[in-house]
Order: sequence, then C-alpha cells, then structure tokens
Amino acid sequence: MTSKHLIFVPGKNPKPRAAQHRELLWRTLIEGVRRADSSVADTLQPHQEQFHLVSWNYLYYHGYKDITREIPWIDALINKHGPTKQDIEEANSWNIRISCFILNLADHIPALIRFLPEEVRSTDQEIKHYFTNGDNVAADIRKLSKHVLRPLLQKQEPILLIAHSLGSVIAYDALWELTHQEGLHGKVDFLTIGSPLGMHYIQRHLMGMNKRGRKSYPGMIAHWINLSAEGDLAALNRNFHDSFKAMREQGLVESIEDHCQGIYNFFRTNEGLNRHRSYGYLVNPAVGSIIADWWKRH
Repeated sequence: MTSKHLIFVPGKNPKPRAAQHRELLWRTLIEGVRRADSSVADTLQPHQEQFHLVSWNYLYYHGYKDITREIPWIDALINKHGPTKQDIEEANSWNIRISCFILNLADHIPALIRFLPEEVRSTDQEIKHYFTNGDNVAADIRKLSKHVLRPLLQKQEPILLIAHSLGSVIAYDALWELTHQEGLHGKVDFLTIGSPLGMHYIQRHLMGMNKRGRKSYPGMIAHWINLSAEGDLAALNRNFHDSFKAMREQGLVESIEDHCQGIYNFFRTNEGLNRHRSYGYLVNPAVGSIIADWWKRH
C-alpha cells in the first residue's frame, strides 16, 4: 500500500535535538491543518511516522538549541487563533517597508546590506556560508536531504516537501542534484515558506544556474506553492511564478503558485513579533489549508 509522506527542511540557526524539534514542528503543523480542515487533521494525526525531518542544523552550527524557554511561546501560539491588531501594524510598519526597499536595492547592490536590520544581515551571512561550501558543509547537508528523499522517490510514493527559509535553497539544490547528477526519476510537490529563492543573489548561486536549458533547473517538482508572510524580510521578491517561469515553459513543473498577500506570521516571544519563524508559518491556516488539500488529493 502506498504511503504519503511529508518532509520538512528547516531554515537557519541552531535547532533542538531532532526528536524534540520534529515533535514541535508536528504539533504546530497539525494545529494549522486543524484550523483549515479539522477532519483532515484528525485523519493526519495518527500518521506522524510519515512526517520526516531533515535535521541538518547540527552539521552547520555544531550545537543544539535549548528550546525550554520558547516552549511557553509555542504554547501561546497554538492558543492564539490569528494576528492581533498590533501584529498586523508591526508587520506593515514603515520600518519594515523601508527595510524592504533597501533590501530590494541590496539584491542588486550588496554593499547596502550593512544598512539593514541585524536579522537580514545574519541571513545574508548564513547564505554566503552555504554557497561557499566551506569544509564541504553544504554538500554534506544536501546528502542528508537526499538520504531522506531518495528511497521515497524510488518507491514512487507521494511526497510533499516543505522547506522553510534557507531550507528551501537546500531542498532546491538537492532536487537538482538528484535530477542531473543521479538521474533519479520521480516527482515531489514543493511547498516553500518564508523562502529567499526569489532573490536575484540567491538565484545566481543555485545549482544549475550556470547550465543551459532544462539542465538549469531540477526536474522533480510537480507542483510548487510558495507562501510568505507580510513583513518577512527573509522572503523578499516573492513572485516565484515569474522568477521560475522558464521551468513552466520547459515543462519541468506543472504549476507554480504564490500565496503572499494578507498572510501574517503571528509568532511572538518576549523579544517581540517574529515574522519569519517556522512554527508561526505552520500553525497558520493558510499553510494548513495547502497541506490539508494535498493530503486529501493523495
């Protein structure tokens, strides 16, 4: 009997140990699905063994994150059923708008990055470290991703590959390698959340971008849905339908959809609103609806 699989590739920064991280992600994912379609959440809940985490962060940071202090905030998130007026105002503040404007310029003039908030400068450094592949770390991270993907693709089982932030770059590159270096066949549905893949700087460094034609892109994506929250500075240039239109024109992907208007990541801690965190994305019914629809179709 064919099994359906959800694979999650997390974004940057140290994470908790894999078992604890997977449990927290699953908890918020189920809650997001429940908010979109409670019957699907009830059906999905017993299938946690079909939720796979690509736990790459220890390789990159050589340490784990103590999540103890954040668990109350995750509990609060699960008991919070939408953005507050303050959340919406902060996500659309003038500070965010100015940062977006500078970041758009910096995508073409990198020297401007030093004028951006620390969260953006930090993301820029993490991405540069990944692309330079020091100590072969990026290649080792992709090996972890492929180790999870390969056997499921070989069995031709339905896969929804969910990738957050820098994890979307890792997942994209791993799919390119599986396509063009391993010649593996099969398809995944790809859900990117809070992804920087729309930025020109990122696109210039992706696997295959120095190739021509169909070799420029992975050939293993059936449907690609990109979702980003208002004010998420790590997910600028969010129109993937146009950015990757060559994939559609060459028949490499059936569809690319962008869901980027009026969606709010309302995860908040004592440090304030975090418009980028994966827990805030997963608990959102906009993400939950995509996952629920995928689960029902397969």
